[in-house]
Amino acid sequence: MDPTTDNAAPTGDPAAARAALEALRAEIAKAVVGQDPAVTGLVVALLCRGHVLLEGVPGVAKTLLIRSLAAALELDTKRVQFTPDLMPSDVTGSLVYDARTAEFSFQPGPVFTNLLLADEINRTPPKTQSSLLEAMEERQVTVDGTPRALPDPFLVAATQNPVEYEGTYPLPEAQLDRFLLKLTIPLPSRQDEIDVLTRHADGFDPRDLRAAGVRPVATAADLEAARRAVAATTVSPEITAYVVDICRATRESPSLTLGVSPRGATALLATARAWAWLTGRDYVIPDDVKALALPTLRHRIQLRPEAEMEGVTADSVITAVLSHVPVPR
Repeated sequence: MDPTTDNAAPTGDPAAARAALEALRAEIAKAVVGQDPAVTGLVVALLCRGHVLLEGVPGVAKTLLIRSLAAALELDTKRVQFTPDLMPSDVTGSLVYDARTAEFSFQPGPVFTNLLLADEINRTPPKTQSSLLEAMEERQVTVDGTPRALPDPFLVAATQNPVEYEGTYPLPEAQLDRFLLKLTIPLPSRQDEIDVLTRHADGFDPRDLRAAGVRPVATAADLEAARRAVAATTVSPEITAYVVDICRATRESPSLTLGVSPRGATALLATARAWAWLTGRDYVIPDDVKALALPTLRHRIQLRPEAEMEGVTADSVITAVLSHVPVPR
C-alpha cells in the first residue's frame, strides 16, 4: 500500500453516502424478496462495525441475502458451513510447509474477507466457535504468535436454525453478547412467496446475481464516509439516560435471570445513532432507540424457565420494558 494514501485526509460526502446506502434496499430486492428489515439491520451493523446473528428456518434466503449485500457493496464474501468436525484452523487459516522454500507460509482461512457467512454456527463445538471471537472483537487473527489484521470492513453474519437443536452447541451468553444484532428472518408472506416462485419460473438463478441485475451501488469509501457521519451524530444526555434506564429495567424484570449488560447499553446507543443518521437526522430521538431495541437486546437477556413455560419471549419482555420506561421529552 502507498504510505501517502494511508495518511491522506478522509474523503466522502455523507449525503452521497446516505443515498448510496439507501439504494442498497432496491438493489438487494432484485434478488431477495421482502427482507427490508434484515437489509437495514445488516447496514446498521456495518456502520457500527458490529456483527449479526441471523435466525431463521432453512430456505428463507439468508445466504442469498449476504451474497446480494456483498455484490451491491462491491465487497468480498465467503461462506463457512459449520459442522461438528470443523477445526479452528479451517476458519482462521494455518501455516503450510512450502517444499520449494523449505519454510512455512501462512495460508489465510475464509475469515479473511469482508462479509463472512458463518452458516449454522451452533453446529460446531465451542473450540471452533471461539476461534471467531478474536476475529470479531479484535479484527485480527493470531497464528503461531503472529497477529494478522483482517480486512476492513469486516462483518460476521452467523446463522442459526431456530427449530432443530438436536446435536447443536448453543452459543454461550458471553459469545452471544459479541453480536451487535440478532435479526430474525421470517417466512415470507403469501404475496412475497408468489413473487419468489414467479421469479424462479422466469429463470432467476440465485447463483448468478449479475444476471439478476444486482450491481454495485455503494463502495467501501461510502461506508467509511457514513461511519464518520454516524460518529458525529448528536446524542443528548436525556437519550443516554433513556438507554441506560431501558437496560437497567431488564435487570429488574421478574421474567429474566439475566438482564442487558453495559456492553448491551453501548450497543443500543450505537445502533440508534446509526438508524438516526440513516433516516436523515444528525441527532438521536427516543423513537430511534425503540426501533433498534429488539434486534439489539433480544439475544442479551435470559428468560427464567418458568416464564418460558408460560409463553414469555425475549421480545415480549423488551416490549414491556419499553412501554414502562418513561420516554424523555
